Amino acid sequence: METTATEHPRTGLWAALGAYLIWGFLPLYLILVRSVPAMEFVGWRIIWTLPLCLLIVAVRKQLPELKAALSNPRTMAWLLLSATLIAVNWVVYVWAIQSNYVYAASLGYYINPLINVLLGTLLLKERLSRAQWAAVALAAVGVSLLLGGALTTLWISLTLALSFGTYGLIRKQVDVGALPGLTIESLVLLVPASVVAFYYAGTPAGSAFTQDTSLSLAIMLGGALTAFPLLMFAIAARRLPYSTLGFIQFLAPSIVFILGLTVFGEELKPAQAACFACIWAAAAIFVWDLVARSRKPTAI
Repeated sequence: METTATEHPRTGLWAALGAYLIWGFLPLYLILVRSVPAMEFVGWRIIWTLPLCLLIVAVRKQLPELKAALSNPRTMAWLLLSATLIAVNWVVYVWAIQSNYVYAASLGYYINPLINVLLGTLLLKERLSRAQWAAVALAAVGVSLLLGGALTTLWISLTLALSFGTYGLIRKQVDVGALPGLTIESLVLLVPASVVAFYYAGTPAGSAFTQDTSLSLAIMLGGALTAFPLLMFAIAARRLPYSTLGFIQFLAPSIVFILGLTVFGEELKPAQAACFACIWAAAAIFVWDLVARSRKPTAI
């Protein structure tokens, strides 16, 4: 099984940074598969994630742990829920990027730390300092600004934040290692993913996977870009306090925001700009407080 947060927090930190860097630059990859409908792309993404996970499980000799999880009804029930949540998250995110709602997608992952903090404090009994609560309040003010100026895309942001926040909480609590858990999630989603791929193969346009060699290779790459960051995230979720993990997540949407401004050329609305300003300030306060507390000498 994975070790706990108290045993390897530094490993959890590096895993979190790796996952969020990959997710931050993911929109650049999605440009390559922009012609593929969001549902079909997510279907192929799942299909190509499973064999990679199984290969890594075999190399790491985690088949016994995988079998144990598969035979545990409670574990399987939670992984069925987490698989559903991550599938919804993927579809909405890919559709948002393809539809040029890059800022809405970015805001979703800015809101997500708020969800993580609330879940961490309410359900996991994690404690926040006064400065951290001030950061949460400031970020909440930023999000509330969207109610007046970006209401039409707020559903995208909230869906992404709630689905991924709840997914992370489940993966932190379920009694299964990061890789076996991801493998089972991919296995659970294999049937619906195959149905989706089969459906698009029967449409007049045909399957995107068979149209062009370069596009097919790009779609296959989605398996690796799905498996590795999710694996790193699952490791980080089990080894870091959930509220801390949430604020490290500001790295990914900040990268996505910059890409939206530069590469995608999306217009930034005043309400979105004000929201970003509040949330960046909140992130700075939260991170400053974490650094300040880490430098304080501990009692012997």
